[in-house]
Amino acid sequence: MVENSERAAAMTSYDKCVELTNNLLWSWRPQVVEIFKLLNPRRWRDLGHNPIALLAEYTPEEFEQRVLELALQARIDVAFRNYQKYISERTEWAKQNAGVLGSRPVAYFSLEFGLHESVPIYSGGLGVLAGDHVKSASGLGVPLYAVGLFYDKGYFKQYINAEGEQEEIYQNTDVRNLPLKPCRDKDGNVLMVKVQLRDEAIYAKVRSMQVGRVTLLLLDTDVEQNSENDRKLTSTLYGGDERTRIRQELVCGVGGLRALHAIGVRPGVFHLNEGHNSFVVLEAIREQMESCGVSFKVAMQDVAQKTVFTTHTPVPAGHDRFSPELIEEHLKPMRQELGLSLTELMALGRVDVNRDSEKFCMTVLGLKGSRYANAVSALHGVVTRRMWRDLWPNKTEEEVPIGHITNGVHVPTWMAWEMKVLFERNMPGWTDTNIDRAVWAQAYNIDAGELWETHFALKNLLIDFARRHYRVQLERNGADQEALDRASRILDPNALTIGFARRFATYKRAYLVVQDEERFDKLVNNPDRPVQFIFAGKAHPHDNPGKDVIKRIASIQREPRFADRVLFLEDYDINVARHLVQGVDVWLNNPRRPLEASGTSGQKAVLNGALNCSILDGWWNEAYDGTNGFAIGDGSVHVDDAVTDERDNAALLDVLENQVVKTFFDRNEHGLPIKWIRMMRSSIATLGWRFSADRMVADYVQHAYLPAAGAVSAKMPR
Repeated sequence: MVENSERAAAMTSYDKCVELTNNLLWSWRPQVVEIFKLLNPRRWRDLGHNPIALLAEYTPEEFEQRVLELALQARIDVAFRNYQKYISERTEWAKQNAGVLGSRPVAYFSLEFGLHESVPIYSGGLGVLAGDHVKSASGLGVPLYAVGLFYDKGYFKQYINAEGEQEEIYQNTDVRNLPLKPCRDKDGNVLMVKVQLRDEAIYAKVRSMQVGRVTLLLLDTDVEQNSENDRKLTSTLYGGDERTRIRQELVCGVGGLRALHAIGVRPGVFHLNEGHNSFVVLEAIREQMESCGVSFKVAMQDVAQKTVFTTHTPVPAGHDRFSPELIEEHLKPMRQELGLSLTELMALGRVDVNRDSEKFCMTVLGLKGSRYANAVSALHGVVTRRMWRDLWPNKTEEEVPIGHITNGVHVPTWMAWEMKVLFERNMPGWTDTNIDRAVWAQAYNIDAGELWETHFALKNLLIDFARRHYRVQLERNGADQEALDRASRILDPNALTIGFARRFATYKRAYLVVQDEERFDKLVNNPDRPVQFIFAGKAHPHDNPGKDVIKRIASIQREPRFADRVLFLEDYDINVARHLVQGVDVWLNNPRRPLEASGTSGQKAVLNGALNCSILDGWWNEAYDGTNGFAIGDGSVHVDDAVTDERDNAALLDVLENQVVKTFFDRNEHGLPIKWIRMMRSSIATLGWRFSADRMVADYVQHAYLPAAGAVSAKMPR
């Protein structure tokens, strides 16, 4: 630390800020975010909260002058000292719990990472979960390297046109505005990895990004050695056909592991976030056979012992499958090095190894190639064991070796700064990385008025954001001045505000609450107890039914009787999500049970005092206790989806009318909804620690990483 202090003393404020921006640690440190915001609030917003782009608008001299004008030097010095301390020190948690991982680090593979809105290499929940996992691993000090792909166009920008239809626009990402740097080989050249296919090879350059203490490697196929088509492989998320997908997965899995080895990292644990990454198993086996001279069988046993496989998908159709022709075209060299016939290789990805018509399933490879497999909630564990029980024909469904570790969210990323201040003032011992339930239990003692005032302030920030966001949409669609003026008044701060935001897949049933329009009308337009809904979410470009749901919500919004009570915000991303989970009164989730593997958006709302109203699915099935939110129905499901939807619609409106609305508007003589605030406290106290990503990563360390590294023997929780 002495060397760090001397170095810091010699640096200008500009130099310190440049270094701060080159590590995404700033993105979950509100004190640092505030520095950049103060420099130029309008440009900060216009530039998508990108500090590198903001700094690029100043010369060093202009920046120093601006710092003097705003008296920011002391803040910058403190932020930089805290950054140096964070990076240089090993955490006490890691010393006590991470043990052998220091010499046998975890390699975490994911096709997407949702880290911040200024780094568009994510599409939705899976990526945000991966980003939260990495951030919490950094905070706890878990030795972990992350591996993914760099998408120079990212996922699409969503525009809603005047007819309420989704339009998709892909935009090039300016890498100069990202905290990326090229990895280099021992000769100083940009590091390249090669993946040999049957008839050609794919090359990828390797970039790195620092996320706190974690290094994230991102592979990019836009290099001159590749064909024009292969240069576009890592251009967009979830675009293209099966050939594109298998090539992306080979680059991430095979190329990613080779990249780790090339920078000198020898992982002791492989963590595969979903089946997309299962080719890691084959490359690890190949490398083991080559370096140790062992047979395929011995190498597979060794690699499986080191491998943790997490599945997020509760329906068979959601798992990648490839034909024998595609497998042979892309994996023939790998197959030959493994000493396998095509039939033997296909068997690694088949449930029934003797059924020639069965395609190669990436999830099957992940399950066969790992000793530690988990679903992402308790109910999802039940569904997953049932789905894959035929892989273990000699075991009962309960004996299938797939456990669960329920997803969680990164507290500092999703908790509003105002809530953090409230917690620090009322909950002694609370810190960003605290997973001690006793500390969170102090939420019961937070003053009712103070909690409500904090929440109401956040609600007003959401409404201000929503109005600005919606006005931009109207201006682009050529709305008249009357409509623009109306957009500045939409949403009532005193109305019960319900948020629904997620991927617009049909099973998530965004339409459910409006299915009975007459009853919905009575719900939202009660003059004494007004209710309003804010929707957001993207449908996959090829998901026409999902797009139809968006259009339906948008059409309801245009009806005069709902115009002030329903709002659809376009281009759902981390920034929109942050405002919503921090400002709504209620977070609504009504998927068709049991198709929500876990869900995490409602967990983010918990951190900010919002109450969940949800179907008993995913994480809410194990979270709801009758005092900390609201349940829709009793968890029963009819064999006919139409009947289930009808019943759930009635149950949803029942709970909204008879519980949610009544409780929210039941005020004491001071205008406080005491029962509601009591439920807010209960939600924070019982759920905040339990569904944090720190608890999730700690569970992975205990139940998966340490056993995989050979340190202890443990079973995945059921």
